[in-house]
Amino acid sequence: MSPGAESGSLFSVETIEVHAEGEPGRVIPNAERFVEGSTMAERLDFCVRELDGLRRLLLREPRGYPATCGVFLLPPVTEGADFGIIVLEQGGFTPMSGSNTICAVTAAVETGIVPVRGPETEVMIDTAVGLVRATAHVEEIGDRVKVRSVTVANVPSYAVQIDQPLTVREFGEILVDVAFGGQFFVQLDISQLGIKLSPANAKRITRAAALVKLAALEQIPVQHPVNPSINRVAMIMLHNGDRAPGKQAQNANVLTSSPILADREESWTGVLDRSPCGTGTSARMAALHARGQLGLDADFSHRSIIGSEFIGRLVGETMIGDIRAVLPTITGRGWITGRATWELDPTDPYPEGYTVGDIWSA
Repeated sequence: MSPGAESGSLFSVETIEVHAEGEPGRVIPNAERFVEGSTMAERLDFCVRELDGLRRLLLREPRGYPATCGVFLLPPVTEGADFGIIVLEQGGFTPMSGSNTICAVTAAVETGIVPVRGPETEVMIDTAVGLVRATAHVEEIGDRVKVRSVTVANVPSYAVQIDQPLTVREFGEILVDVAFGGQFFVQLDISQLGIKLSPANAKRITRAAALVKLAALEQIPVQHPVNPSINRVAMIMLHNGDRAPGKQAQNANVLTSSPILADREESWTGVLDRSPCGTGTSARMAALHARGQLGLDADFSHRSIIGSEFIGRLVGETMIGDIRAVLPTITGRGWITGRATWELDPTDPYPEGYTVGDIWSA
């Protein structure tokens, strides 16, 4: 979809700009004018099929940059829900994201889309992987509403496989955990790759993660038991290994470029999540629980590549079909950074934005 070019008229979309623990999110209210479907799964499928040009327009230059994400706010489909979300990432549309949910709740509550219902304002959110409950921890400062933090009760998460062998180009055989936390993750101790978790190693980290994902897409089949259209590894998280007393958990979560092509080395790259990643933290906790390293009702401090923090917690167990799962919560902070009206003139030669290899993948 290239709105301005197709209609012959000026196209515009209003956004609320937010970041969650450093990860930028572009919240698009009233997105129902773009999206079709009577269920959230149908809406996600529609976005994937019909709106990829709009996603690129909003996230790529000259309106975006490589770490930009977005959220469509949609009317709810479930009774009692406040709104639905579809997440826009550089690699495509996804059903759920913790950091983008924090952005969406912060924007919705602080701008009055969702009314304040007390200092602990509950917000119910429809997603393509189920109903998500969030709590906005609210403070009223004069006539201004400030969301101090958001706790997201994420969808049930589970470990698919622990210590699964994976053969990766340039690295040989490594051991990975496959887990679902709202999307499917492959997660591994970065020491297996001989790389240190540091912003200075960003290019090495993204290249390694792209090669891991390329291997995972070839060797690791996955499918969500309730929504079978969620059927591929979406993210790679490189972490600093097993839990130990006094050891701070840290990760580099990589949003790989799309597509990753085996015969094009320049495609072996991506973007580091600036936040600790909410769905990734949920998947990490599910894997740690399966390893016996994280029990229920224990805080899990998880830091990103830039040192920002989410606090995770497993608050219960459940079943998804015949799969045993855990119930994770994620708490983090979001800040509105501005408001914008983005426009596309029909004469603009870049109706879906562009990327340049100096800061983007080739």
